[in-house]
Order: sequence, then C-alpha cells, then structure tokens
Amino acid sequence: MVVPACCPGPCAMLALSLLMGYGVVRCVAGQNDTEPIVLEGKCLVVCDSNPSSDGGVTSSLGISVRSAGAKVAFSAVRGTNHEPSDMSNTSMTIYFDQALVNIGNHFDLKASVFQAPRRGIYSFGFHVVKVYNRQTIQVNLMQNDYPIISAFAGDQDVTREAASNGVLLQLEREDRVYLKLERGTLMGGWKYSTFSGFLVFPL
Repeated sequence: MVVPACCPGPCAMLALSLLMGYGVVRCVAGQNDTEPIVLEGKCLVVCDSNPSSDGGVTSSLGISVRSAGAKVAFSAVRGTNHEPSDMSNTSMTIYFDQALVNIGNHFDLKASVFQAPRRGIYSFGFHVVKVYNRQTIQVNLMQNDYPIISAFAGDQDVTREAASNGVLLQLEREDRVYLKLERGTLMGGWKYSTFSGFLVFPL
C-alpha cells in the first residue's frame, strides 16, 4: 500500500485518503505530464492536465474520479409477434419488449436504443428471427444512424431463420446503437429475437 513517487502531489494526497478509506490503491502512470495517472481501488483517479468529459467528476486540480465498479450491460428479447405500428412506416427500428438484463439502465426499451454512458470499447450481438416469411431480410446494426454491420436471412425452405452478427465498437459518450430492418419485412413476427451489449472496458 505505497503510493509511487511518480504520482503528483494532488494525486498522492488523494491516494493516501483512498488508502485510509478503502485499504487498496494502485497507481499506474507514465513518466511525463502528457500521460494520465490512474489510481485504482474502490474508484479510479485520473490525473490529467486536459481531463476529458467522460462522465467522471473532475476537480479544479485536473483530477477525474470515476467509479471502478460501474458496469454496463443489456440484453433485450422479443417476447411477442406483435408488430409496432411505426415499424412498417418510417423508423424501421427493430423493437424489443422485454429487458432480461439492463445494468445501468442505458438501454431504452421503448425506443429499443442503447446509449453509451461513457467512452469505451463495447461488444454487441444480435439474433433476429423471421417466422413463416419467404422474403430475404437484412438487419443493420446502427451507430448514430450509420450502418456498421449487417446480417441476412433468406432461406425460403425453412419456417424460421435468423440473421445474426456481432462486433466490437469504440463509442463516445451518448453514442446511440440500435437495430434497423434495412430490407424485407418481419410480417410473420420476430419472437425470440435478441439484442445484447456490454462495456468491455472504458477509455
């Protein structure tokens, strides 16, 4: 439980206070003023001459404090075959009606849109099922209204088929991610479809 000498004064004092309060603090730092210094224990303390706005609390000393235990994850599922009225009209957003997991509450179930709470690397995956539908469907994963990846399902000889894909994305705070039906219809419903994501690590 020693604060390394490379920690600047304000960080060292804050590290000592964290040690007294929580018992474990680790300082990770570069050797110059351009790299942030991170103290890791019950919280993260980032000393940076140019702190970014990433959801942390920043003091006038340039110290940004963020919760190390902050977790972000969601998993939504379609439990019915009912098609929302605006699905066939303008938005073409693929809606979900149940949130199995929504840690942090960053997935808006009504809009079926995930909004990133902070800058970081996120993992997303989806599995969109078409039922008794002979049309080929194309599902796009959208980031801020731009398509990032697509998946297709077009076998006419099966009663159920899924368009599935997954990706890692670097998101900025308040970036939005959702699924869009780019081609085809889901007139037969998309019950049992899923859309999931989680924060891999913050940046």
